[in-house]
Parts: sequence; structure tokens; C-alpha cells
Amino acid sequence: MDVLQNSSLSFLSSNSSSLIQPIMQGFTSLFLLGGFAFQTILGLPGASQVRRETAILKRAVDDFITTEEPIALKQLLANIGSTGANVPGASSGVVVASPSTSDPDYFYTWTRDAALVFKAIVDRFANSYDADLQTEIQNYITAQAKLQTVSNPSGSLSDGTGLAEPKYNVDLSAFTGSWGRPQRDGPALRAIALIGYSKWLIANGYNSTASGVVWPIIKNDLAYVAQYWNQTGFDLWEEVSGSSFFTIAAQHRSLVEGAALANTLGVSTTAYDAVAPQILCFLQSFWSASDGYTLANINVNNGRSAKDANALLGSIHSFDPALGCDAATFQPCSDRALATHKVVVDSFRDLYSINSGISAGSAVAVGRYPEDTYYNGNPWYLNTLAAAELLYDALYVWQTQGSIEVTSVSLPFFQALSSGVAAGTYTSDSDTYTTLYNAVYAYADGFVNIVSQYAASNGSLSEQYDRSSGTPLSARDLTWSYASFLTAAARRAGVVPAGWAGSDSTATSVPSVCSATSQAGTYSAAPTPSFPASQTPITSSVATTTFTRPTVTTTTGTTSTGTCAAATSVAVTFQELKTTTYGQTVKIAGNVAALGNWDTSKAVALSASSYTSSNPLWKATITLPAGQAIQYKYILVDTDGSVTWESDPNRSYSVPKSCATSTVKDVDTWR
Repeated sequence: MDVLQNSSLSFLSSNSSSLIQPIMQGFTSLFLLGGFAFQTILGLPGASQVRRETAILKRAVDDFITTEEPIALKQLLANIGSTGANVPGASSGVVVASPSTSDPDYFYTWTRDAALVFKAIVDRFANSYDADLQTEIQNYITAQAKLQTVSNPSGSLSDGTGLAEPKYNVDLSAFTGSWGRPQRDGPALRAIALIGYSKWLIANGYNSTASGVVWPIIKNDLAYVAQYWNQTGFDLWEEVSGSSFFTIAAQHRSLVEGAALANTLGVSTTAYDAVAPQILCFLQSFWSASDGYTLANINVNNGRSAKDANALLGSIHSFDPALGCDAATFQPCSDRALATHKVVVDSFRDLYSINSGISAGSAVAVGRYPEDTYYNGNPWYLNTLAAAELLYDALYVWQTQGSIEVTSVSLPFFQALSSGVAAGTYTSDSDTYTTLYNAVYAYADGFVNIVSQYAASNGSLSEQYDRSSGTPLSARDLTWSYASFLTAAARRAGVVPAGWAGSDSTATSVPSVCSATSQAGTYSAAPTPSFPASQTPITSSVATTTFTRPTVTTTTGTTSTGTCAAATSVAVTFQELKTTTYGQTVKIAGNVAALGNWDTSKAVALSASSYTSSNPLWKATITLPAGQAIQYKYILVDTDGSVTWESDPNRSYSVPKSCATSTVKDVDTWR
């Protein structure tokens, strides 16, 4: 989204929050930063010190997220027209990249940024119904319907070329200045965001709105992807013309997910089914086995190393919890993604002064790519958060599948966190699994802690922070930065987006021979959207904190599309209110294997990610067979390992039998 010309740019923007000095988040962050430097001098600490520092870090990040999340949501919405407080003059539903109007001028709307922002909003809305967010989503859909028809320097809607125009004026008129165009990720990302809302509509019985209002917009974007995917264009940083990993990954996902939606709506999927496997085939070209990381851009000759946060962003925006650690789609816990994570993060370790003294295997500030010169080349909030989010995604899958696989490809990543680990598969009942899981969790939290250290004192997040001082700079209140914070915080809390691959073999099956197959599309202006009033969820039940589809299923076992398949297993979120002191952990034990068969050494630890002094909530999500009747109790594990059981009698619970694959149990209180 940044400008191509880098000359005559000052370090600090007069129209930004860059003059607001970053604030250390209390003594804790200062202690941690010093602690890491201390370790590099005196060597690795003992196990008890590691546990203590990890616990301190976790509490620091907990506190930061609690404070920052409402700020991020408020500021994100303030950047959306026409009622956004930061963006007077912006049309309804228009996402303004930043309120900054000079040095740099980001007072425009980018198709990519807007789609990523609304994908975050749709996921948040689908997890917990919010009428205000729904209004924002509807306004965005209306704005995009109009935007598709605006002729621009990239082309027009008649042949689809105009859909790849990267940015527009905030009144929805064409931006005609010089720019890096076309940018082919925009149509795919917009389709993905709108497909997410369409799936919510269908799951709640509003098929006609999905097919008549939203689908015509999606159809244009999918037609564009199927026709133009194999042509080069500018990358997400708007600087390199070639083939971009981030773009190709988004294009593949859009066609796979679009085909599933089209099938539900009774629309032909021929073009999507023909092209998607070939995009996936081409996607494999970005993996360099010899270099051991994903190349951000190919078909270019720019002298760069291709080490780029582009690859981290591509993985997190392709995340499907049901795909596990699939390497073909570069899932966050795949060996490819983890190896790339290490290479990209390490490329900034010795580059920025603010990373000086931080030991290997600890989080650092992350920028775009090491050769970056824009504003002198600095870390970005959204990329530092992406480094965290990728790891939170991986942790979710490992917890769900109950194992961590270390391959020769991912071994360097894991050895940086636990030097003695070897290649192999480690199940959740092993000490190695526990060591690796905890190390990755602390590593992920470290990136969020970096953001907490260099966020402005009022919680605002700009585009960048200075590589030497950490001072926020470039565009102030970057909307994408806020969206990145919200998605990282959600993943840390175990809230994951709806999957996109389903049972479609084109999602992961790589053809043996790649072909530059494309399908010429047809394009037409979507009807002006008109949304029926009161499109509320079909149930008022509390939304799940971990979900695999975007709505709660009816208790009758059917949906508006007919009889649904009964779930064979259910991800049950247990919640317990228990006030604890530093170092204590709450666990759940029970009479089934998933709960340790009453063996306290195999009890499942609950997370304190939502714990506050006023609401001491511990929670964990455990997959159990549908219909299973269980007995369980909570235990308190003290710092010395001693165990205290809550009082009798045993608690009882029957796992629900329905179409729902996840549920949140009522909150328990320690007794």
C-alpha cells in the first residue's frame, strides 16, 4: 500500500502519531527486555527461570490485549466511512487506509486493505453476532458493488481488467495518478471476505440474500481470478511486478471456497474447478527446497533475497484449521511455513537497532523485507503481529490433533527454541510436546509484547515503528495494523476462522503436471444491494469461542439447506472461574482418556488468556465424542507441583449430539 517513490521522505510524519513516544507496558515489558539481554550474556537460564519468565510474559501480553483490543476495534471502525470519526468525507462502507493526508498520503481506499479489514470484521461478526458490525458489512458490500463498475487506469468491468485497480479515492471515484498496477490480489481477497458473510447468511437461512445480493459481486471477482491469475502483477507492497506468493495463495483459496459457495447456490463451478488445481500447482513454485524457505516473489529480477513477510501473511490468510499442517497450501504449522518463519524473522535480527541484544529464539521486531528502504526500512506492526498469528494458528492445530511433527525442514525452527529436539512426531502426552508447545507459545507472545513496547501511549498503531528508537512513524492509525492486532488476539484466544477447503480435493491435491489453464469470464454490474431488515442469527445461544463454521447450528439438527450431517465429535470449551496467584495453573481431569482418566499428570491445562482480576476465567477446548457422558473435576496445580482437588461431588456432562462441531459449556465455579 505504500508509495513507490522513496525520495524526499522524512523520518517522522507531521500528520501522524509518530510524535507520540512509544510507551513500555509497565515494568513487566522492561523486565522482559532486560531479561532477554541478560540471558545472552550469562547463557540460557534454568528451567524454573524459563517457566517464570514465560508466565510473566504471558501475563504482560494478557494485560496488553485487554487494554488494546477495544482501542483497536474503535480505531478500525473510525477509519470506515461515512460515520468514521477519523475519515470525514469518505463514502459509506469505504475503508480508508489511514487518516494521514500527507507524508505519507494514505487517505485512499485500497481493495486489498479493505478486503483484509472486512475479512477480520466478518470473522468477528460470525463468531459473535453484532448488529452494528452487520451494518458495516452491508455498507461495505454496497460500496464494492459500485466500485466494481468504476472505470480506471487498469481497465473496466466489461472485460474484468478494472477489477485489479489497487486503490480509489474515498468518494469511490477513480484514482488516475501513477501507481503500481495491476494488483491481482484484490479481487481474490474481496471474494473471500464476501464469501465469509455469504456462508453466515446461508447457515442462518438467508439464502436469497446470499444469491441475489452478494453473489453477483463475488462472481465478478472469481471470474477475474479464473481468467487472469497466471499473468504477472504488482505484489502487496506495490513495488515488485512479477508473481507474488501472497497473491497466488489468495487466488487459489478464493476459487476453492468460491466453488463450494457456488455449489450451495446451485451455480456452475466448471471454471473454478478447472483452474484452482493449476493455481495450487503453480503455488509450489514458491518453495525453494535448496534455500529452505518460501520465496515471496518469483519471475522477477530485482536483486532481493525474496525473504519477505509476504510469505507469513500468505500462510495466515490461507489458514484452515481442518487442513492440519498441510504443506501444499503452506498451512501455518506446516514445515514449510515454520521454516520460512525462522528465515524471515532472523533476517531482521541484526538489521534493526531495537533488536540488538535479543537472543536467538526470542521474538524481535519484523519488517517487510531486509532490503527495504521505504522510510529508511523499518519494522511494521502488522508484520510483527503476523509472526505471532502464524504461531498461534500452529498451536491451535497442534492442540486439536494432539501432536507436533518435526521434520528435517522445520527442525531449525524448533531447535532455535529447544536445542535438543530431533526430527519426529511428538504426541501431547510426551514431555517433548509440552516443551515445544510452551516454547512456541512464549515465542508467539514475544512478538505481541514487542508491539506492546512500541505502540503509542494512547494505543494507536501506525504503519511502522523506527528501527532505532521504536518511535511510531509513517501513516498514523493504519487500519490494516488494527485488523492485524484483532486477528492475532483472536487466534491467541482460540477463536479461529471458518475453514475454506472442506472436502474439495482441489484444495490440497497438487496435479502432477502444471498447466497455465485459464477461463475467460463474463462480467456484469451487480444490482444495487438491498438488504432485508432484521437478518439475525437463527439462535440466540452464546457463540462459541472456537469454531469451524460461522454460526451456531439449530438444536433441531437441520439447517435452511436441509438435513445436516451429525457431528461425530465436538470441540467442547470448558470454563472455570478460579482466582489464582502467580505460578498456579487450573486443569481439568475426568473419567475419559481425553481428560486423563483421573490421572492428574495427564489432566488438561486450562488457559488464562481471558483471566482478569474481576473475571478470573480459565478455559480450554477439548474434543470429545458426540453423545459421550463424562464426569470431571477441576484441580489446582501449585508452583511446587502439588495438586488440590475441588470438593465433591464429581461434575457430570453429556456432550451434545447435533450438527454442531463445537460448543461452549456453561461457566463452572470452583468449589
